Amino acid sequence: MAPRDTVWVFGDQLNRSIGALATATPETHRVLLITAADKIASRPWHPARIALYTRAIEAFARELRESGFLVDHRNAASMREGVAEHRATYAPDRIVVTEPNSFTARRLVVELGCDVVASNQFLCHPNDFATWVGTRKSLKMEDFYRWQRKRLGYLMDGASPAGGEWNYDELNREKPPKDGHDRWPVPADVWATTRPEALQRLEFFVTQVLPMFGPHEDAMLAGNWHLAHSVLSPYLNLGLLLPGEICDRVEEEFRAGRVAINSAEGFIRQIIGWREYVWNFYWRHGPEYAELNHLDARLPLPPLFTGAVTTMRCVDVNLKDIRERGWVHHIPRLMVLGNLALIAGVDPQQFTRWMSDSFVDAAEWVMVPNVIGMSLHADGGMMASKPYAAGGAYIDRMSDYCKGCSFDRTKRVGDDACPFTTLYWDFILRHADRLVKNPRMSTQVRAAQKLGDAEGIRHRADDVLRRLRSGRL
Repeated sequence: MAPRDTVWVFGDQLNRSIGALATATPETHRVLLITAADKIASRPWHPARIALYTRAIEAFARELRESGFLVDHRNAASMREGVAEHRATYAPDRIVVTEPNSFTARRLVVELGCDVVASNQFLCHPNDFATWVGTRKSLKMEDFYRWQRKRLGYLMDGASPAGGEWNYDELNREKPPKDGHDRWPVPADVWATTRPEALQRLEFFVTQVLPMFGPHEDAMLAGNWHLAHSVLSPYLNLGLLLPGEICDRVEEEFRAGRVAINSAEGFIRQIIGWREYVWNFYWRHGPEYAELNHLDARLPLPPLFTGAVTTMRCVDVNLKDIRERGWVHHIPRLMVLGNLALIAGVDPQQFTRWMSDSFVDAAEWVMVPNVIGMSLHADGGMMASKPYAAGGAYIDRMSDYCKGCSFDRTKRVGDDACPFTTLYWDFILRHADRLVKNPRMSTQVRAAQKLGDAEGIRHRADDVLRRLRSGRL
């Protein structure tokens, strides 16, 4: 006898252990998967993202069938039409769905009369986050992270943090390794599409890459697109891997003495601290957050982001990597691409759309807070306590990009002055009235106001911005 209920699984919930599917059996539930044409056609997504998404859904449908489930994997014009077609074909008594991962999808499942069950895809549900928030007057990611460590038990020795410290960031800011081109090989096929393959990538990371993650997590090399990073975010964001099993393996390697505390702590902080905080920040502040523009940034998205050639080596290297595989790690995203958009005054909504289109691990819940809040300070400090603005000196310190570049990172003015250095000081001067009130920025503001070449910086910044607009920088 065919099952009378259906579990509708979204394409970013591809795991038997998530939500409604965790308690479903082949005897009780049919599974519905929908590949919606309107979603794929709605934006100029990176081809690697489309391929990963569609192939992962196809692979998950095969996995479910092999385990005995009746699966309706439906290619439809839209999610709404896919559900209507499924109902017309199978007439299920109920369609059960795990809480989707976007505001739009959650509205849809309610409109369609689905039964919604709580998601366990993250380690901190918004209800738990609300408990942590309580009556706090300020929400700091570090405070949330420590609360997560205590309640989840990761890297804890009783009531104390392993090693005696909560955070080992001071050990994790080393310059790029000179032999970094060969130390961290990756499998030949960049993106896995099944859970077994994703688990293999997890093992690859914890055994071969994690030991060096901590010291070099902020470093960048032109010849190594991944360096010390896990490259697991696409699998986490599709549900092929779950945060708990990743943290369990990292803890295991640390307890076995194969990974130093700064690498284990630094990575677990990214998973249970940063990632879970961003997830809850998205739900807490609602759809309106995506439209914020606190700094009144109006520069249209520069053509270099959509194919124009640039002689800024740091930007050129990362845009080529993105075009090739749809991924660079978090420091190029924040301190090269996001930094340029911030100090140039790029429209935050246009930049958010470009970031979402360009990365294989893009999801609304992660891109909106990270671009609007972290990268562009368009929320005025709701998420980050200061703008992540920097000149060429930071990029030179943390990468090898400046070697061979046509611009001089030490110069603020002149035809060969580094655009990052020029625009950094111009950004500080442009927003001095706002930034001087920020304790973490007031020193830079006062230093900028003492510069003897402020007029020259303004003229050079005008030239850089003109060239950005024209696609000739």
